[in-house]
Amino acid sequence: MTESAPHIERIALPLYGAKGWLKFLGILFIVYGVMTALSIVGLLIAWLPIWMGVLLYQTAGALEAAVHAGDEDALARAMGKLRTYFVIMGVLTLIGLVVTLLAMGLGFGMGMGMGHLPTTGGGRVM
Repeated sequence: MTESAPHIERIALPLYGAKGWLKFLGILFIVYGVMTALSIVGLLIAWLPIWMGVLLYQTAGALEAAVHAGDEDALARAMGKLRTYFVIMGVLTLIGLVVTLLAMGLGFGMGMGMGHLPTTGGGRVM
C-alpha cells in the first residue's frame, strides 16, 4: 500500500459502500438492454442500456481496486465512468421529457381540433 492509500480510501469509501448496488444496477441495465434488443425497434437503442450497465459494473470494479490497493488511477477511472453514466442518463432523461411534452402538446392540439368537427347526429333516440 502506498502513502496515499488512506487518502484514496477515505475519498472512495462512500461510493465503495454502494458498489453492490452499482453492480446490481449494472446487471439490470445489461439484462434490460438484451431484452430491448429482442424487438425490431429495440435493436436501434438496445446498446444504450447495455453500455450504461457496463459503465456501472466497471465503476464498481474500479472502486474495489481503488480502495483495496489505494490506486489513485483506479479512483479516477471510476469517477470518469460514473460521469459518463450520468451524462448519458441526463441526455436520455432530457430527450424523454421533450418527447413527452411534444406528445402531450400534439394530443391536446388534436383534442381541441376534434371538438370543432361537425357531428352527424347519429345515435339520437326520438
